[in-house]
Order: sequence, then structure tokens, then C-alpha cells
Amino acid sequence: MLRLKYVCLLGAVGVTALDNGIGKLPVLGYNTWNVFQCDYNDTVLLAQAQAMVQHGLLEAGYKWFMLDDCYSSKNRSTEGAIVADPQKFPSGMKNFTQKLKCLGFNAGIYSDAGYRTCGGFPGSYGNEAKDLETFSDWGFSYLKYDNCYIPFDSVTQENAYGRYKRMTDAIEARSKTTGSTPMQLALCEWGWQQPWIWAGRLGQSWRVDGDIRPWWSSLASIINLASFISSQTDFYARNDYDMLEVGNNDIGTPPGNLTFDEAKSHFTTWALLKSPLLIGTDLTKATAETISILANKDILKIHQDPDIGQAIAPFRWGKNADWTSDPQYPAQYWTGNSSYGVVFMLLNTLDTPQTMFFNLTESWAIRAGRVYSVYDMWSHTLNGTATRNMSVTVPPHGVSALLLNDVGPEPTGMEPFCAGYWQCTYPNGTYYSN
Repeated sequence: MLRLKYVCLLGAVGVTALDNGIGKLPVLGYNTWNVFQCDYNDTVLLAQAQAMVQHGLLEAGYKWFMLDDCYSSKNRSTEGAIVADPQKFPSGMKNFTQKLKCLGFNAGIYSDAGYRTCGGFPGSYGNEAKDLETFSDWGFSYLKYDNCYIPFDSVTQENAYGRYKRMTDAIEARSKTTGSTPMQLALCEWGWQQPWIWAGRLGQSWRVDGDIRPWWSSLASIINLASFISSQTDFYARNDYDMLEVGNNDIGTPPGNLTFDEAKSHFTTWALLKSPLLIGTDLTKATAETISILANKDILKIHQDPDIGQAIAPFRWGKNADWTSDPQYPAQYWTGNSSYGVVFMLLNTLDTPQTMFFNLTESWAIRAGRVYSVYDMWSHTLNGTATRNMSVTVPPHGVSALLLNDVGPEPTGMEPFCAGYWQCTYPNGTYYSN
């Protein structure tokens, strides 16, 4: 296993956000790719939107419906515009987005910074302003922007930053010219050039890795990367860990799909990391278990916190030494602040149940010498109080998500006098010895 030094992990210190008035909070919604790829039409997609309404997901905050690749004809019009596939959208793209809006959704669409999309349809390189006008006219206000079919270096004379900036510039220019709200831009750069360092200057989110898969090893690998870059997320700019696979072909159905506990871990981690939450499963077949995970209001409340935009971050790795990169066993102990209390996430990356112990003051957000109430964000119950430390039993590949709130000073006379007793001194400068 690779053991990395602390100084090499931070990349940029903090994130530079493109604060243009949109995208303050991460989006919640649906994306068509992981379920349908290119095999869909407007009727099939509207059935997913209607299922979201029926299952209460729209009410829970999932207000975006994202149309991914393969929606267009293979060739542009004689005027050079992208043309919606008439077989998939026989009533036109405007009609489709109007139906989505009647249901209560905002609409997002997909394109590419190269000559073609990853599916081989017209990309937007060299046509940024024209395509932006088309997307806006169709009724879309969010753009997922991919990274396939890149022109030769001698053509672009730019790296990924410059190619993506062409669309950012087009968005800014159109907003100024028309007085309209800028379109949100989600960069899909796959993490090759560390977008968590620079992409916040261009868009509201950026993909950090390749495509997610609906099994535990894929989740663990992504969480391992997140262990080192979670601090790069804040208001208006955030790491995108790819789509939610919760409910893929029904939770717990082999081969390869997530168990119920793994699906809870997936959703909890993505939400508390403040990633965009875009459902990538067939909701017309969703079980009650699937909906119970996706609609967890306590977790979503942290995800949509209006006052604190930072993600949780590890305070201890657990199985491995701190700052160890291991795609099988990422960091297990995480914490962060919120408007509703101090967040703790305990992630059991092992194949057996584990009793996970920690000192409260391992979290930077905890005050020493205080007692904290403990709220479980999955059972939705208050579970007494904790003083100095606590233990939680977590199932294999499972998660515990806790919210702690200060309820007063700890009892007098507790020993050791400090939770970190090795740092504790008397007024005369001598160390306390446990």
C-alpha cells in the first residue's frame, strides 16, 4: 500500500469558487446515463420523473432532471445547430422540458468539450456559444460537460482548463448580453488533471474519477480519493463523486449490486461530502428500502445546509495509518461542522461487524470538557449523551451517521483532567501523568 506524506495531499489550500450567483448548494436530482445510456425516449424519461414525484423524492429536494448523452441526431443542422433526435423526442425538446417543469423539475443537459460526445454525437468544441443558445432555448439551465474526442494539441493549443474555459466564457458572455441567469456548469474531467485544484474557477462541480460501478470496491476506491481532497468542497464549488447507485437493479440482488448497508454507506458518504446527488437507477422499480435511503431527511438536511458549505473530512483512518492511500480500505473516521451540530461519520470498510471507538475531541469541531447529545441520523433517534468518547457497532461495509450537540459542561473531577492527557499541564508547567 502506498503511504503518502501529509504535505503532498493537500494540493491547493482551499478552493477557489466561481461565485456567479448560482449553484451555491449541490444539486439533487436524476441522471439518465447509468440506467439507460442511449436507450430511451421522452416517454421513458418522463416515467422516471413521475416516479420521483410519486415516491416523494421531488418533495425531498430532488428537483433536477439531467438528460445525459445520446439525445441528438448524429449531424448538426445546415445552420450548424445541434438537432434533437426526432425519434426520441417526437414532440421536440421544448415540449419535453416543459413537461418536466410542469411536474416541478429543473432541466439539465449534456455536451462535450471535444468534437463529439463520449457517445459519438456532436460535441461543442468550436460551437460553444451556438450550443449554449440552443440548450437555453430548449429550456435547460444546467450543463454537464464531458471530455471526449479532444481536438489535436495543435488545434486547441490548450490543456483541459483552456478547453473548459471556452464554455465558461460563452456562459458569462450570454448572461451579460441577455441579462439572464448563467447556466450551471458541471465539469466531467474524470480527475486526470486534478480538477479539484482549478475547476472551481470555471464551474460549480467537477468529476474527480472515472465512472462509478454498483459494487463496493468501486465505492471504496472513490472514497479513498475523497479522503485526500474533501477539503476542496465549499459553496459554489464541489467535488463530484459521480452518480448514486442506490437501488441499482434492486438493493441486495446479486451479482455485483450493493447490499442495503452498502447502499446506506454510499448515500451517506456522498451526501456528507456535499457531492451532487444524482440518482442513477430505475425508479419505476424502486423498493421501499431504496426510497428510505434516498429520502433520508436528516442526511439531506446536512447536504443542503444553507450556512456551512464544507464537506466532512477524515480525522483518523482506522485500519491503516493516517494518510495511507488504499483503494480497498479508505479512511473510516470522519467529521465536520453543520448548522445542526457536529457531524461524525463512521464507515466500516471491513467485511465483518466492527465496534468503532473514538474520542470526541478528535474532531476539530468539538469543545473539550463538554457533554454532547447524540442523534442518530439513520434511526432518527436521540441516543443519550457522550462525554469524552463513545463506541458504535457498525455492520460490514456499513455506516453510522451521528449529530452531536453541546448540552453543558462535563461533571467536575473527571480524570484524566484532559481527554488528551499527554498534552495536559498544571499551571506550573508540569505535565499531568495519567
